[in-house]
Amino acid sequence: MDAGFPGAIWAVWLGILTSISPCPLTTNIAAISYIGNGAGPRKTAAYGLAYTAGRMAAYLMLGILMVAGLLSSSSLSNFLQRYMNRILGPALILTGMFLLELLTWKTTGSGLNESVRLRAEKGGVTGAALLGAAFALSFCPVSAALFFGSLIPLSLKYRSSVAYPLLFGAGTALPVLLFAGLVAIGSRSIGQVYDRIRQVEHWGRRATGIVFIFIGIYYSLVYIFEVM
Repeated sequence: MDAGFPGAIWAVWLGILTSISPCPLTTNIAAISYIGNGAGPRKTAAYGLAYTAGRMAAYLMLGILMVAGLLSSSSLSNFLQRYMNRILGPALILTGMFLLELLTWKTTGSGLNESVRLRAEKGGVTGAALLGAAFALSFCPVSAALFFGSLIPLSLKYRSSVAYPLLFGAGTALPVLLFAGLVAIGSRSIGQVYDRIRQVEHWGRRATGIVFIFIGIYYSLVYIFEVM
């Protein structure tokens, strides 16, 4: 993974893969359908955009706080500059193992109950944005692995506290905007689109996991074991 354009593409793809992973994808569709229930197309579209903006803002702020915070300490920054390549190898291998479901952990759900969604609905556009931010921060195993195990190390390696988190957030927005648009126009093809995206996610996650493991092995061999 290189800096510049290839790194930016990786950041966007990680965001897309996060958004179409089973847990976030189901949550996004349910949230957009719920907050748009009974509203006209324009309101539903506005709610969908606000929900999307809330998700993007949450990922962006969390990324900025983590990356900028880690880089602000001179001693920690020097440590990362010296050892980041060594850290990146095992981090990518672990992330790849989570994507391939070789490693898993159980979660208890997002913890966002019906009352929270009711408050979001009553709050209109602002409530939809807050709901998006809340769901974005309710990490499941795959989304946590992609964000903390891939995006944050990538951002740290190339000292990008804004650009990569912003691109990641933009990537998470694309599938959400698609479903928001379908809900707004009352499309009957939502189920078909959902099935297609699930297929893309199934193969995309596995392909990404394999690539991450190979890159992680390469980084480990070069920077840890120094055999290449």
